[in-house]
Amino acid sequence: MRPDHATYFIRMAALVATRATCLRRAVGAVLVNSRRHVLATGYNGVAAGRPHCNHHDMFEPVGYPHACQGATAPSGQKLDECEAIHAEQNALLQCRNVFDIDTCYVTVSPCIHCVKLLLNTSCKRIVTPALYDQRAATLWTDSGRELVIIPDAITQVQMELDI
Repeated sequence: MRPDHATYFIRMAALVATRATCLRRAVGAVLVNSRRHVLATGYNGVAAGRPHCNHHDMFEPVGYPHACQGATAPSGQKLDECEAIHAEQNALLQCRNVFDIDTCYVTVSPCIHCVKLLLNTSCKRIVTPALYDQRAATLWTDSGRELVIIPDAITQVQMELDI
């Protein structure tokens, strides 16, 4: 069965998330223009040139020797110790023109920092299967932008991709 555009792009974001190198969570983002053409994709991971947190050194006796200090902290805590760049941030860095963005499809709603970045683009809409940060969602919608939550959009692709 052919998926609608929202489901299609959310599933694409879920596939992009499989490239994430963060131990905390895997997030994927897809930026799309008004003609429904993909402008850029991004996943969360450390800055270029840094060792990946999820890189396992077979000669190291304990777990993940390259993990940053924030890797084992609960979600939303010790963010200043995390070296990861968020999926939305990476997608914005890859985007040729941020004023062409119409919609951001992301596997979990953006944090407050990513919302502030997206507010400074032409992005009108965020589509996500899960709400992460209510304060960020409120900032987005209070700014006259649309937030669409589609809870079941990635369930099938998660099973297919084993994510």
